[in-house]
Amino acid sequence: MNILLLGYGKMGKIIGDIAESRGHHIAGKINIDNRQDLDLLDISQIDVAIEFSTPESAVENISWAIERGIPVVSGTTGWLANKPMVEQLTLQYNSAFFYASNFSIGVNVFFKVNRFLASLMKDQPEYKVSLEEIHHTEKKDAPSGTAITLAEGIIKEIPRIENWTPAGELNENEQSLSITSKRIDPAPGTHVVRYQSDIDDIEIVHTAHSRKGFALGAVLVAEWIKNKKGVLSMDEFLSF
Repeated sequence: MNILLLGYGKMGKIIGDIAESRGHHIAGKINIDNRQDLDLLDISQIDVAIEFSTPESAVENISWAIERGIPVVSGTTGWLANKPMVEQLTLQYNSAFFYASNFSIGVNVFFKVNRFLASLMKDQPEYKVSLEEIHHTEKKDAPSGTAITLAEGIIKEIPRIENWTPAGELNENEQSLSITSKRIDPAPGTHVVRYQSDIDDIEIVHTAHSRKGFALGAVLVAEWIKNKKGVLSMDEFLSF
């Protein structure tokens, strides 16, 4: 396939390398310094765009591709307040949009384990649930998109948990799920879900060893999404 990279930082470069190793062609590498080059691209020669840019650029990048009928695979976090608008745009232009907070196959299995554990803990109010996430210091958003997805899974399964808040905020209470965010180099990503009581603790952990798992997942989704339409997610891709 011909793949357009919208965002060419560390993740974009790894995605490009993996895509080329799988026989694909990189049709363009767009970042903040050469965004004007989008107007020079032959969009008829682009099969799919993979968007890993910044929270400030994501909506503009995604919208550009959707409005031109180019399927978009996005992994940028920190912009999701605008996601409903992007989804509506996708339907309006009969295009395809795929978002995941994390493209790692292991993390998406972890999401399912998290939901299952939460369902078991639903009637165990003596356990206080919390989240911790650790990433490298270049990560701009906190909590991470993965941590927010984990929190949303817990909130769906445990009615007594009404929302999540960053650790230390004044509105932290028994109905709130606390998320602690740490930025430590060179950590590519660790997520911990804890249930703590006076008697014992239960803990599940996912630790990424490199960004390659995220990048490979994004390329696999790009291969899968070609010729599809609509708003899609990991549930469809993995048939969960």
